[in-house]
Amino acid sequence: MDIKHIALIMDGNGRWAKLRGLPRIEGHRNGVKKVNEIIDAALEQGLKAVTFYTFSMENWKRPPAEINALMRLLSKYIRNEMHRLHGKNVVFRAIGSIEKLPSGIQKLLREFETLTKDNTGLIVTSALSYGGRTEIVDAVKKIMRNGVSPQEIDEKLLESCLYTTGIPEPDLIIRTSGEMRLSNFLLWQSAYSELYFTDTLWPDFGRDEFISAIMEYKKRERRFGALPE
Repeated sequence: MDIKHIALIMDGNGRWAKLRGLPRIEGHRNGVKKVNEIIDAALEQGLKAVTFYTFSMENWKRPPAEINALMRLLSKYIRNEMHRLHGKNVVFRAIGSIEKLPSGIQKLLREFETLTKDNTGLIVTSALSYGGRTEIVDAVKKIMRNGVSPQEIDEKLLESCLYTTGIPEPDLIIRTSGEMRLSNFLLWQSAYSELYFTDTLWPDFGRDEFISAIMEYKKRERRFGALPE
C-alpha cells in the first residue's frame, strides 16, 4: 500500500527524563535529536511529507520555565539544521498560531520557509502552537471574510483554507509513549488516517521502529468506507 505522508505525535520526553532521574528539559533535548533521524528515514523511504506535532496550543499551559527552554531548543535546532535540510532539498513549513510564538522564533521560521520554498523534495512540517480545532475555526473565518455563500461551501473549499493546504492528508499517524489519542492534532486531515500507537517513549523512537510502522501500515487495507474488492 502506497504511503506519502506520515505525521508524528512526539510524546514521552518528560517521562523518559523522569525514568533516568533527569530534568524534563533533558528529555526534550534528547527528543530533538530524533527529529533528524526520522527526517532522514523519511527521505530514505521516498515519502512526500512528514509532519511533527512540535508544540500544541495546550502546551502553553506548561510552566513558563519549561516553555522558555523549549523555545530555546527550537531556536537552536532551526539555526543548526536549516541549511543542512535545505541541502537535502527539503521544503519546510510551520503551521499553527505562529503569531503566539516569540518574535525571534517567528523570524527564524519565516527564514527557514523562505530558504526552502523553491525546493522540490520532502515537505517537513512543524506544527507549532497548533490545535486542530483552532485550525478548522480559522478556516471557517477565512471563508466568511471572503464573503462565500453557504451554497458554495464544500469540503474542497474548506480544505483549501486549512493550514495544511497543498500537503497530502496523512496516510499514517504515529504516536509514541503509549497514549492512544490524537490530542487535537490534524483533526480534519486524519479522517481516514491509519493509526500506530507504541509504548516507546519519543527519545527512544528511531529509524528502525519508524520503518516497522511503515511495514505494518503496508499490511493494512484502506477501504475508505467501501467494500473490499
